[in-house]
Amino acid sequence: MRDFKSGVMLSIFFGLNLLPNLILVGLTYVYILSMIFVSDKVQKIFKWSAKTSRKTLHLSIGILPLILPFFNHRVFPLIVALTFIPITFLASPYSPFKGLKSKLSMLQDKTEIGHPLGLVFYSVSYTILTTLFFQMPYIVAAGVIPMAYGDSTAALVGERYGKRKYKIFTWKSIEGSVAIFCFTFLGMMLGLAYYSIFFSFSFIEIVISSLLVALIATIIEALSPKGADNIFVPLACAACMYLLQMG
Repeated sequence: MRDFKSGVMLSIFFGLNLLPNLILVGLTYVYILSMIFVSDKVQKIFKWSAKTSRKTLHLSIGILPLILPFFNHRVFPLIVALTFIPITFLASPYSPFKGLKSKLSMLQDKTEIGHPLGLVFYSVSYTILTTLFFQMPYIVAAGVIPMAYGDSTAALVGERYGKRKYKIFTWKSIEGSVAIFCFTFLGMMLGLAYYSIFFSFSFIEIVISSLLVALIATIIEALSPKGADNIFVPLACAACMYLLQMG
């Protein structure tokens, strides 16, 4: 009986077009690791700040939800997402293995600037969204795009041009908040236009959804304590997109 069950499970697993999915998983790993390497090298060549390098990495990782329609089961993108939760934790200041932490120095630079668990939260939120909404990847995108494009540009704009400051839990700038709204809106417009290839979105739906997700992202980012936006913004924006689709 056990052999029969094992055979059934194997047949189901191998019936998932295993090879194309594993190739896509491998390419995703290569892309992520390449972006980590490139952001580190570009930081050193152009003398960028660690914050700029970290936000550039966020920008490059933001396209990952766009490949979800090409997987035929959630297990494959989850393999990628789950892997980076322990990796980013081991690269953080809370890592119990200090020797391993030093070997992850490129990621360490990205985790210790800002909230020390920021990238861990980012990985956790992506994992949660992929688990819940794999069949609706535009909802995953609604969670990732505000952080990848909205929050990243907000941090860079706020750091360089932020003159009008305000504080709720942590200091923010009006310029940064305007940037997160504008770039989240633009990113959502482009993202939903892309997903309209696979799903039926009208232009009005794209505009309204993009506006509301951008508004939620701006409000939640302004209200979030330092670093907590990496989990609160994705989940709140994804919930907003979900409710819009269910309404």
